[in-house]
Amino acid sequence: MPKACGHCAARIAPPEISRGDGMAVILRDYQEEMIVRAREKMRTKRRILYQLPTGGGKTAIAAFMISEAVAKGKVIWFICHRNELVAGTSATLRKYGVPHGIIAAGYPMDIRQSVQVCSIDTLKNRMHQLPPPDLIIWDECHHVAAAGWARVMENYPKSYHVGLSATPIRLDGKGLDEHFDEMICGPSMEWLMEHGHLAQYLLFSPGGPDMKGVRKAMGDFSKSQTAERADKPKLIGDMLKHWTAQAFGKRTVAFGVNRAHSVHIAETFAAAGIPFAHLDGDTDKAERVKAIQAFARGELVGLSNVALFGEGFDLAAIAQMDVTIDCVIDAAPTMSLSSYMQRGGRMLRPAPNKIGVYLDHAGNSDRHGYFEDEREWTLSGMERRGGGGANDNGPPPPKTCGNCFLQVRQPVPPACPHCGAELRQAPKAIEVEAGELREISADDRKRQRDQNKREQSECKTLGELTALGVRRGYKSPQQWAYKIWCSRMARRPAVA
Repeated sequence: MPKACGHCAARIAPPEISRGDGMAVILRDYQEEMIVRAREKMRTKRRILYQLPTGGGKTAIAAFMISEAVAKGKVIWFICHRNELVAGTSATLRKYGVPHGIIAAGYPMDIRQSVQVCSIDTLKNRMHQLPPPDLIIWDECHHVAAAGWARVMENYPKSYHVGLSATPIRLDGKGLDEHFDEMICGPSMEWLMEHGHLAQYLLFSPGGPDMKGVRKAMGDFSKSQTAERADKPKLIGDMLKHWTAQAFGKRTVAFGVNRAHSVHIAETFAAAGIPFAHLDGDTDKAERVKAIQAFARGELVGLSNVALFGEGFDLAAIAQMDVTIDCVIDAAPTMSLSSYMQRGGRMLRPAPNKIGVYLDHAGNSDRHGYFEDEREWTLSGMERRGGGGANDNGPPPPKTCGNCFLQVRQPVPPACPHCGAELRQAPKAIEVEAGELREISADDRKRQRDQNKREQSECKTLGELTALGVRRGYKSPQQWAYKIWCSRMARRPAVA
């Protein structure tokens, strides 16, 4: 019996839920709708990209598609961009009762399996030893333009290619339209929060290292120079101080710039009697699992890491038990919107009465905005901005409370909504409707976003959108308006 989608008003016929020897792949309404939309597109297209925020359930969608394809006798590859993500994906498929092999360094090959979980670095050298796939699922597919990824895709033009990404944009701002034909966008992060699929959160920004003059390398800050700026005893001591004030006892993950920086963070917390450990991609696999399981059991309060708990990492699958992260300490400045969103997503998995805490010691929220800010995703990408921030055309930057360091939206209320401290009203650079006060609360964030959406939807021409961008004080109103306009045109149904 068709039912209404929880995300829009469409009537959809839900796909049958596949069951194997493991637990059922149970999809939410919006996931079912995304699969229905993708099936429709795949009647004429072979390369489809699913966009869904971190924590929205891309892995569940992939597991459902794999189960359906296996039942039809198809060959499927699931491709991970880092070797350490293979184990987590394998554990997830085992949970759903999907037999599979692994193509990755250190694992024996079993080409008899119709499903293979693959590390791209290994697959690109072994792909000709395997039966050709009918379906390839690309996890974190915004990396697909890399040479190894592109070579695999080019070798299988007759296969169906399904990409998964929360942030389908490359660091250089270029799009993915050379690699995918259609993009299926799921509900926004704001919608997922409002409907309880993601947790609400508080964002505190005590300040980060001065990044002026830091060299850029491959679209991001130079790791060596960033580490020199960030790995300072005072900055790390501030992390402990503010964590104690705002997140004491919360299960925490910290992100360091490099191994030495992450180790120093863990050592600082451990010296204060807080059970903390460091992990990175080079940590022995058995030690890594042991530490993650201790973290899940509550024996460790925190884990500090370097590029481990980011894209595609399934903590619960590695721990083999349900576990949520309650606090994120971000100490690694980045120009990558994708990295920023992935880090924040670690603390957004919902739990009863949970309010996540994000401690921004890197200045990343100033560069990229709030996690649930409205973003227009298209396959054509985004314009590159000279200032380096991914949020130059977004709402004005928030005010930081001088007492508790909560980030409060502009224009600010008279007092901090978290600690009650008086907030000095900042001069207004653009017109703001009278009485429209912005606080960090979810209700106020929603009101501001609804108003922005109404204003945007009322613009019927490219010129009206450009004028709106000027009124909002955007640095590049013409480029912003053109991006919104192109996104609208892409969503219009084709005329028969």
